[in-house]
Amino acid sequence: MSWLLLIAAGLVEVAWSQSIKPTAGFTRPLPTLLCFALAAVAVYLLSTAMKGLPVGTAYAVFTGIGAAGAITLGIVLHKDPVTPGRLLALALIIGGVALSHATAPAE
Repeated sequence: MSWLLLIAAGLVEVAWSQSIKPTAGFTRPLPTLLCFALAAVAVYLLSTAMKGLPVGTAYAVFTGIGAAGAITLGIVLHKDPVTPGRLLALALIIGGVALSHATAPAE
């Protein structure tokens, strides 16, 4: 169950990362409220997942999912540049998340 909560936390973090820019520097009330709500949900899910997972593993996976998702959505939705270096970075992040999962102690 901890891994499912951690994956959910990472996915909410991806949504949170995409919600920052529409706040226009936290000057738009509704986008700002959404941004803060997503951040709170992500941290809540992460902290709940950490009850059954080592802190280092949980945080590394959480930030890895967030980074990979942000890079991917940046490329797909915002037409961010696709370069060999960015693709390699994305592959390394995904590989690190997979390795963290594969080598984590059993719950």
